[in-house]
Amino acid sequence: MDLNFTPEEDAFRAEVRSFLKDNLSEELATKVRNGEELGKADIESWHATLQSRNWLAATWPVEYGGPGWNAVQRHIFDEECCLANAPRIVPFGLGMLGPVLIKFGTEKQKADILPRILDGSDWWCQGYSEPGAGSDLASLKTRAIREGDDYIINGQKTWTTLGQYADKIFCLVRTSTEGKRQEGISFVLVDIKTPGIEVRPIKLIEGGYEVNEVFFSDVRVPVSNLVGVENEGWTIAKFLLTHERTGIAGVGASTQALHELKALARKLKRRGKPLIEDPLFAARIAEAEIDLEALRMTNLRVLVDASGGAASNTIASMLKIKGTVIRQNLDDLARRALGPAAAPFPMEALAGNLAVAPPEAAASAASYFNNRKLSIFGGSNEIQRNIIAKDIFGA
Repeated sequence: MDLNFTPEEDAFRAEVRSFLKDNLSEELATKVRNGEELGKADIESWHATLQSRNWLAATWPVEYGGPGWNAVQRHIFDEECCLANAPRIVPFGLGMLGPVLIKFGTEKQKADILPRILDGSDWWCQGYSEPGAGSDLASLKTRAIREGDDYIINGQKTWTTLGQYADKIFCLVRTSTEGKRQEGISFVLVDIKTPGIEVRPIKLIEGGYEVNEVFFSDVRVPVSNLVGVENEGWTIAKFLLTHERTGIAGVGASTQALHELKALARKLKRRGKPLIEDPLFAARIAEAEIDLEALRMTNLRVLVDASGGAASNTIASMLKIKGTVIRQNLDDLARRALGPAAAPFPMEALAGNLAVAPPEAAASAASYFNNRKLSIFGGSNEIQRNIIAKDIFGA
């Protein structure tokens, strides 16, 4: 089953495809296709390419430098970028902080920060999770004590994605211990070059370096870096997490993964026939495709609601759960298709022996291991099920 798009939407899809064909280099697309780690220069170059067309901040309104796209256009853009193996847009400044500042920031914060996100002057990362405060984010202990016109911050953040590249970090910090845990949290912007900040790498299971620990020791931050109202940062956190969890649905990425899986199943053979003709494996692919199509339609409805301010945390949690389960299932099917070749062998040792290790093998292992994180970050799927249950049954 396919979605019906209007002639205007089909024309927009053709425009995006043409732009990607003309501006996405084969070298960069190959890196993404093969699951290679992208450096900062790769990502910044692609961001600059998109910004030259005013397509970088897809969710921002025109008055702040965005393209002013509707939900369907954003969906089409994301899907076509994934299908073309374009690098993902790093979301922390563009998809998270930008919308937060547009809704909650002062005019000065918007004027100072938003243009620097768009032109690449600042690279932002997210300081939410802590040891002991991941999905239970309200238990965070990083403290910000006011001293005159500054906050003095002490504490630790963990799983800080791409923090090794970042110039700035937006953080949830505890500014009060009175009342409920959620009532004493504030949202603060911090320059990572401030004395007292240390970034330490965390090596991932597939061998990559994507996340970090960030330590704060008597870090002095101006009170003017507070976004919104002191002790009301939980409202901002929920707003941001709704955007994040909706994005984690990953429809475009899963669509691309499904296409790659089908191509792989046509290429590999079992008992002399293409794997895609095996009834059991074909049924598994069909089930994944049906789930993905249902998610695509649901995601579009939610995006339309979100653009009107009607999206709920519960719906975002549902999308997060379903989207991550689908993507992990697709990774698992690719692993099953490759069989022993999906093991993370050193590819250089197997060069030329495509019967043992086809080119897809290296990317499959890295993708399978790395994407185990999808059901954990942004609030684990177990916590998201609790959110849904509380909404339905009350608490």
